[in-house]
Amino acid sequence: MSVRLLELPRYLHRLGFDAPPPPTLATLAELQRRHSAQFAFETIANLIRAPIALDLDALQRKLLHDGRGGYCYELNGLFQALLRELGFQLRAVAGRVVMGGPEDALNARTHLVALVRVDGAEYLADVGFGGMVPTAPLRLESREPQATPHEPYRLELREDGYLLRARVGEQWRALYVFDLQPLAPIDLEVGNWYVSAHPASPFRDQLLVARTGPGWRKTLNNASFAVHRPGQDSVRRELDGPQAVMAVLQQEFGLRLPPGPELELALARKFAAGATRP
Repeated sequence: MSVRLLELPRYLHRLGFDAPPPPTLATLAELQRRHSAQFAFETIANLIRAPIALDLDALQRKLLHDGRGGYCYELNGLFQALLRELGFQLRAVAGRVVMGGPEDALNARTHLVALVRVDGAEYLADVGFGGMVPTAPLRLESREPQATPHEPYRLELREDGYLLRARVGEQWRALYVFDLQPLAPIDLEVGNWYVSAHPASPFRDQLLVARTGPGWRKTLNNASFAVHRPGQDSVRRELDGPQAVMAVLQQEFGLRLPPGPELELALARKFAAGATRP
């Protein structure tokens, strides 16, 4: 899968590049940092139960033309296409999200990431992990803490693959486990269907949004909006209705809302049910 030449200038322009940059580690780091700042992680489609397509045309239309973001299959899917078009060598792998639960949980392999080879070494490149997305490539074979523009991260070798941790405050929190098993297109289809449509999916009927910037992360957990800065207490604000949530989506996350009444109606149902937080 490659980005069509017609769309490459538009994609690069969103990321602040006037011309295709060389496939170097410095370029990868800059692309990853800028991507999580420009394209928000968001699950609006999950909330309104809209279908989520992973073909290249659909991804480009949603992210590059419609002013939207997406979740890991969309954000990392299009990002990996961009990397390939720029000449990077990479392979897609899947992870089991364990954040907030037992580290040895055998959850579904539903998180899409990339391993990018640069100068003979492989790096984990992820632009789709929501509020804890790593904002720099992480060297796969390093066991030391690795700095990013935000929190430090660390990769641990396990019998069944690798565990990614981030240091939040004084704790090294487990995020997800991944292995090196190759993915086929059907794996992405099955994982995407589960995350978007299965009744047990943690994203089903939920509004989860995240974006990064210089020294901050912004998150929206249904109606709970927060700004996080490393080394400081998070600043939280509970939103009081659908209009307030929609305003935050536009003003704080730079999202263009989908046309039609579905989003406002879905938010109204959550407020009416008193279930504006998962």
